[in-house]
Amino acid sequence: MKFTENLTYRKVFLFWSPLALTWLMMAAEQPFLVAIIARLGEESYNLAAFGIAYSFALIIEAPVIMLMSASTALVADRHSYRKLKRFTDILNISVLAAQLILLIPPVFGFIVEDLMGIPPNVAHLTWVALLLLVPWAPAIGYRRFYQGILIRNNLTRRVTYGTVIRVSVIGATGYLLYRTGIPGAYVGAATLSTAVAAEAVASWLMVRRTVRAIITNGDIDLSGSQGEGNGEKIGYRFLARFYTPLALTSLLSLGVHPFITFFLGRSQMPVESLAVLPAVNSLVFIFRSMGLSFQEVLIALVGDRKQNYRMLRRFALVMGVVVTVVHAAIAFTPLAAIWFEGVSGLSPHLADLAYTPLKILIFLPALSVLLSFQRSTLVISGKTRAISVATGLELIIIIAVLLMLTIYFSMIGATAAAIAYMAGRAASNIYLTPKQRSIVRRWRV
Repeated sequence: MKFTENLTYRKVFLFWSPLALTWLMMAAEQPFLVAIIARLGEESYNLAAFGIAYSFALIIEAPVIMLMSASTALVADRHSYRKLKRFTDILNISVLAAQLILLIPPVFGFIVEDLMGIPPNVAHLTWVALLLLVPWAPAIGYRRFYQGILIRNNLTRRVTYGTVIRVSVIGATGYLLYRTGIPGAYVGAATLSTAVAAEAVASWLMVRRTVRAIITNGDIDLSGSQGEGNGEKIGYRFLARFYTPLALTSLLSLGVHPFITFFLGRSQMPVESLAVLPAVNSLVFIFRSMGLSFQEVLIALVGDRKQNYRMLRRFALVMGVVVTVVHAAIAFTPLAAIWFEGVSGLSPHLADLAYTPLKILIFLPALSVLLSFQRSTLVISGKTRAISVATGLELIIIIAVLLMLTIYFSMIGATAAAIAYMAGRAASNIYLTPKQRSIVRRWRV
């Protein structure tokens, strides 16, 4: 569905707010699970194991993350739907196979214990948690594919309904498993898998009528530019060319987590840093989610003549300012202690390690808004390769900064990771700025 009307702030807000609420509810998952794990036995070991397993699950699911953007941009008719659906099937089978290979004990032991230097007791907790996360990546793939179709057809509220189901399942499952007394890492992993599977089923049920309409209406002939959906253009070669840079972007972006785990394992206070970082990241992700929710908004609302670009840019600017102010209000006030000790359940010792990284990451949510805006501009124009290059640059900077700070300056791992995150994201934004401006100049907006 393409928007040809001129937008107002109210219209943008009404379209965006269900997506923002969706991301906000997803962002609340991590603090909730961290709070449960921290209140069970051996909090440091289980938080560390859950963080490591979750980082591996993220990199495994990376190839399917951008399916939402792809289906939002491309699914216009029966032909494009069927092609992208088969493409989604192939991706999901691939990520499932990758996770099963990682779970082979000699492979897992070599990567986690030998290369990453994770203690055996934490490694065992991590292996079981990763086993429980096997359904995670395929469920994410189908969910994002169907949600992109809902977004393209202006059904963003249904995306939110699916997330409400997911959050409800997380609350119920987390509470029930908490009562069993099993290790916290297992509680977190099993809860995530159950909830995401429920959301994927809900998304499929809610999109069925829309899919039937797409199939019934047959194929259409669009003269739009590349990336706007065209039955004639969308073959597997086109999908590979269009989607590979997006998948590589997610792979590089999420692939940084195992590298961070590797360096944290060799930093000052390694177990404490591995335990603290999930708590810090989960809080920062709440603010980052506002920007992440905006990527599909620009793709869907910019208009056939790009007439809504300026309005959407102003909306994004206001969003960046707001998330920075609210983040600062927590990071530099006693609210941080209330969050980490009262909500997350960290001990005072672990909470003390979390304050500095939280302050360092104050501008990361605003930079995430900018990155989503830059990426969506490139997706609309079909220039997805630059997104991969920017993400690769971000990964290189993060690794280089972590290497310097943890190995040569012996910095506490959680603090070093926060500095590296900021440096990498800033480099990515700087690289994409001239690329985006070049596209916008051609749009003549």
